[in-house]
Amino acid sequence: MPWKGRALNHTSKLLLLFLTVGVSIASAQVKDDINSSRGFGRLEHLDLKQPESPVEEVRNARSWEFGPFVNWGTGVGDRSDFKFLSLGFQLGKPITPVLHAGILSGQFELAGNIMPLWQSYTPAPHVQTFVYDGVTYREAIGGGTYTGLSLTPVIFRWNFLSHSRRLQPWFQGAGGLIYTTHKFPPDVLVPHGTPGATSVWNFSPQGGIGLHYFTRPKRSIDVGVNAVHISSASLGDHNPGVNASIQVQAGYTWWK
Repeated sequence: MPWKGRALNHTSKLLLLFLTVGVSIASAQVKDDINSSRGFGRLEHLDLKQPESPVEEVRNARSWEFGPFVNWGTGVGDRSDFKFLSLGFQLGKPITPVLHAGILSGQFELAGNIMPLWQSYTPAPHVQTFVYDGVTYREAIGGGTYTGLSLTPVIFRWNFLSHSRRLQPWFQGAGGLIYTTHKFPPDVLVPHGTPGATSVWNFSPQGGIGLHYFTRPKRSIDVGVNAVHISSASLGDHNPGVNASIQVQAGYTWWK
């Protein structure tokens, strides 16, 4: 019938309209999805790095480090009654990029320090009994507080590659020179109670470990432990030395 044909034609047009609108909406949604995915892909390829940690910042910049420190230590073995105190200032700079060697990966640093105040506290002057070739005799031995200064011009330090934001561990080897106003270490007294035949000059080869703890960018608190040998290398007639001492260092460092 004619009205049925008109109704069918009307329905077809309506369906076609809905289909056209649906395709348009779907097409627009697909384009949005494509654009979004493309944008996400671009974001993925952007160099959105996290800010450098304080440790990474000074490592990548090979920053200079400088700051004051204090040492306190004690002799070991037959020098366990010797105590040490020193105040100083240290300067250093990493001179290589990070060198990769597995768990030993790290960065080489060259440093040095000066201690305007260096002191050793030894037993007070006393009389000591000696036995030599079956003969027993007594001698007056010097002692007390010895004051001077120390210079460590060469410190070879290895800063381990650290993935911590705040902790930078290291180990080092160094060689220094100590000057005291009286011959050190104390020895047998010569006439008039003056020190014996040791030397006012001593050398201090040493090695140790430690770490920087960064409180904020370019600022760190530092702690270390060094084993220090003190010897005159026979500059005096006698060279009793201090075979070993353990010295703890605490300091504060600025990085530039």
